[in-house]
Formats: sequence, C-alpha cells, structure tokens
Amino acid sequence: MGPGGSRLYRLFLQGFRLLPRRVRRTLIRWGTPTFSVGSMCAIQREDGALLLVRNSYREGWGMPGGLLRRGEKPAAAAKREAEEEIGIVVEPEGEPLVVIDAAARRVDVVFRCRLVPPVPDVIHPASVEISDARWFHGGDLPPMQKETAEALRRLGLPYRPP
Repeated sequence: MGPGGSRLYRLFLQGFRLLPRRVRRTLIRWGTPTFSVGSMCAIQREDGALLLVRNSYREGWGMPGGLLRRGEKPAAAAKREAEEEIGIVVEPEGEPLVVIDAAARRVDVVFRCRLVPPVPDVIHPASVEISDARWFHGGDLPPMQKETAEALRRLGLPYRPP
C-alpha cells in the first residue's frame, strides 16, 4: 500500500473504532467469509477397532459428528452428536484437532473420545441421518469421506483415502 493508501486506511480504522460495537461486529460479519463449524468423534476400542458411521445423505463412511448449534461448545456438540446419531455416551479426551478446509469454508473440531462403559460390540443407528454404524480394524477400512480420512491421518489413526 502506498503512502496515501496507508493514511486513508488509518483514517478508516479511526472512524471504525468510533462506531458502536454492535455495528462494528455487523460490518465485520458482512465483510468476511462465513465458515460452518462441526465437531467429530474419533472413537477407538482397546483392540484398535475404529467406529465409523454411514450418513444416509452422503457417500463414504465418516465419524460420528455434526454441526455445532449456536453458542454450543465443540466438546458438548461431539457428545450430543454421538448420542443422537448412534445412542452411545462418549467422553472427549485431551485437546482437539482443528481441521480447516478453506475451499469448503468449513472447520472441523475433532476429538478423540472414549466410550463410557458398557462398550457395545454392535452399534445401531439411532437417527435417520445414520444408515449404518460399525467397528472397523485398520486393514479392513471402508471408503471414507474426505474430511474423515484427513482427520484420521492427522490424528495418526488408520485411514483410507477417499
């Protein structure tokens, strides 16, 4: 930016600072891209099997999860989605992995989760969003959704590229 441009920008910022906070927030939201934010659960049994779900409205297998509700914390969304989709209770462990897909304007917050006992051998869908749910071992993974494969790769867990 040239000398004239930086003066103009500085003047803009000084004027912006004088606006009420609500107006500043509205202007920022209008001028910046929006992203959807989702939360996913990476659930692995002690024998190494990974729990994956098949969404009724998408191709490939994914992890339990979904979009955050307004004002909801990502860990709470992960727990809620696991219970709503497949009827299990999970507990997020450790810090989440954040995966940003700028092209899709999407942010996924991925939690390693442990099942709260008892751990069922067979998981059944509890929502019309899920058509199937199964435990898979590393050598027997099905075709995955892109974001699931990327999250598992970054977590160091078994994955199969889409």
